[in-house]
Amino acid sequence: MKYLDEYRDPGLARRLLDELAAVATQPWRIMEVCGGQTHTLVRQGIDELLPAGIRMIHGPGCPVCVTPLETLDRAMAIAARPGVTFTSFGDMLRVPGTRTDLLSLRARGADVRVVYSPMEAVRLASAHSDREVVFLAVGFETTAPANAMAVRQAARLGLRNFSVLVSHVLVPPAMTTLLADPDCEVQAFLAAGHVCAVMGWREYEPICVRHHVPIVVTGFEPLDLLEGILMAVRQLESGRAEVENQYARAVRRQGNPDARSAVSQVFRVADRNWRGIGPLPGSGLELTEEYAEFDAARRFDVGRLHALEHPECIAGAILTGARLPTDCTAYGTRCTPRTPLGAPMVSAEGTCAAFHAAGRAPTPRSAS
Repeated sequence: MKYLDEYRDPGLARRLLDELAAVATQPWRIMEVCGGQTHTLVRQGIDELLPAGIRMIHGPGCPVCVTPLETLDRAMAIAARPGVTFTSFGDMLRVPGTRTDLLSLRARGADVRVVYSPMEAVRLASAHSDREVVFLAVGFETTAPANAMAVRQAARLGLRNFSVLVSHVLVPPAMTTLLADPDCEVQAFLAAGHVCAVMGWREYEPICVRHHVPIVVTGFEPLDLLEGILMAVRQLESGRAEVENQYARAVRRQGNPDARSAVSQVFRVADRNWRGIGPLPGSGLELTEEYAEFDAARRFDVGRLHALEHPECIAGAILTGARLPTDCTAYGTRCTPRTPLGAPMVSAEGTCAAFHAAGRAPTPRSAS
């Protein structure tokens, strides 16, 4: 296949759906970990076309959504300071903190800028030595190599006015935490292809063995996902629990050695708090001591923060797959992409945003 349309061929999609119906003999529950995959499943209606009994559970695969509230509050406290140029990818600007968001802060005069690469922030720091330039480094393993390279470049240039506010999270510990929950319904995973393109899938193999769950590394187009679901169901039906690679055109077992090396030089594994979920041991990255001078959290003392989630937001239950966005009492009314109460309604990978964009109606509720 060479062209995008081939990954969206309706005839092939129908054949995969028919094969799924022929293979599945009992109900199965599969979680896609990536928010990009969630958007494809919901936008294309794949989750509603699957044979009866096969249910997709939408997981915590949106990096914007799982960035902890206290990190956002810290980001805004830093961005509000005189002499600071605060940079971020655009999807972080409208994520609500306890009291406001970065976009509103910019409207009030803070120097908050959208960049498309962390290297843009490095160039800003190099060109404006009179400003403290801070980059909000969030994301899963996918964005970690670029952020590591930016820190290394700042070190090479001797930039003392560049720093990163780090909130990187790791996928395997989140999967392990979900599976350890006695109420977990997940029987198989679709792993995010772009994460595995960087890290490979060796870290998933012990999860398969320990929890006896199939994990299929999957792409993001409709046929990728349908084939990934079919591969997972075949494993479930046969009693196997292995890592399989549907996304063979982009992913190798060892990942990208150069990218992994860059990450390991700049970052080390650390405990991390996940928004709506809580602290997960060994589930994040932080700067090593060698690069600690570039840690914005150390450089800027913003005092004690009192992060407070909106009382109506059920982001935690949505991110773990326990609830659907349409179960939320604020969904589509008090919480919309223009007036979000929580991160899943903001991000391009958020489950609530996916449901809203697809026009999914709120769950009917009986009159009290």
